[in-house]
Amino acid sequence: MDQRSGQKRAVEFLYPPIDPFDQRVIDMGDGHRVYMEQCGRPDGIPVIVFHGGPGGGCSPAMRRYFDPTVYRIILFDQRGCGRSRPHASIIANTTWHLIEDVEVIRKALGIDRFIAFGGSWGATLALIYAITHPDRVRHLVLRGVFLMTKSELKWFYGGGAGAFFPEIWGRFVAAIPASERDNLINAYNRRLFSGNLMEETRFGRIWANWENALASIHHEGPMGESPSDYARAFSRLENHYFQNGGFLQCDGWILQERKRIEHIDATVIQGRYDMICPPVSAWNLADGWHRCDLRMVPLAGHALSEPGISEALVKVMDGLRKS
Repeated sequence: MDQRSGQKRAVEFLYPPIDPFDQRVIDMGDGHRVYMEQCGRPDGIPVIVFHGGPGGGCSPAMRRYFDPTVYRIILFDQRGCGRSRPHASIIANTTWHLIEDVEVIRKALGIDRFIAFGGSWGATLALIYAITHPDRVRHLVLRGVFLMTKSELKWFYGGGAGAFFPEIWGRFVAAIPASERDNLINAYNRRLFSGNLMEETRFGRIWANWENALASIHHEGPMGESPSDYARAFSRLENHYFQNGGFLQCDGWILQERKRIEHIDATVIQGRYDMICPPVSAWNLADGWHRCDLRMVPLAGHALSEPGISEALVKVMDGLRKS
C-alpha cells in the first residue's frame, strides 16, 4: 500500500531537493528492466529506499529525508512501475523477484550492508528482505507498517476502514455489482486484468482513489485523480500482490519469521490514526522485539508527507548519521 500522496507537506522538516549523481536501468535478465538512482554522498552511509504500493514508484521527494552530506541514497522503481519496464506487467513479478532485484542492485553498487528505509508496502518489503538476508541490513527504518496479512486486507477491502468513510467507501463498492461484493479484491482483479485498456484504466482509478483518499488525516473530500498510466499500473500491481497474499508461504509469515531479524536495530514510525495500515500491525511487530523502537505519532495518518511523520523520519535519520 501507499501512494505518493498527502495533502499537507512538511517541507520545513526536509532536506533541500537534490539531484542524482547516478541514474541507470538495470536489466534483470528475465524481461524486466529496473530503474535505479543514487544521490547524496557517493562514499556515505548507504540507505536503500523501498517505496510503497506495490506499484507506487519512487519520487524526488523521497530523497529529502536524508542528509546528503552523510548518506548515499539509493532509490529504485520496483518491477512494473515508475520508470521500470515493462510497465504495469505482472509477469515474473512477485515479492521474491523484488528481493532478488535488491540483491542485484546491492551487488552492482558494491554495498555490503545498508539501512533499509520503507513505508507501508515498502516496510513489508524491507522486512522480507531483512528476514531473507539478515546479514545485509544494519538498521530498519519503517513507517506505516503493513504485514501483508488477511486481517489487514479485510480491514481495508472488507468494510473496516469504510465504516469511517462511508461516502468514499460507497463509491468504491458501487463500481462492482452486488453479487460480487463479497470479495472486492477478486472483483477488481477481473476488471483490472480484463484486457480492455479503457476498463482497466477506469477501475484502476477507482481502486487508487479509494486508497489515496484515506492516506492523510487531513482528508478534506475527494482528491484529484492520479494520471491514468500511474493509476492503472499501481492498481494492477497492488491487486496482483494482494490477490496472492504477497506470495508469502503462509498468512502471518513476517511475524512468524521475525526471530531471524531480532538482532537488528529497528525504528518504527506509525501514525496513530493511520486508516490504511492501522497501528495494531506496528504494535504486533514491535511487541517483544527488544531492539525495535516503536514511535507513535499523534494526530497523524498514513502519508509519508504528513508533518508529524516527516519530522519523525528526518529525526530518526539524523540520529543514525554516526551509526
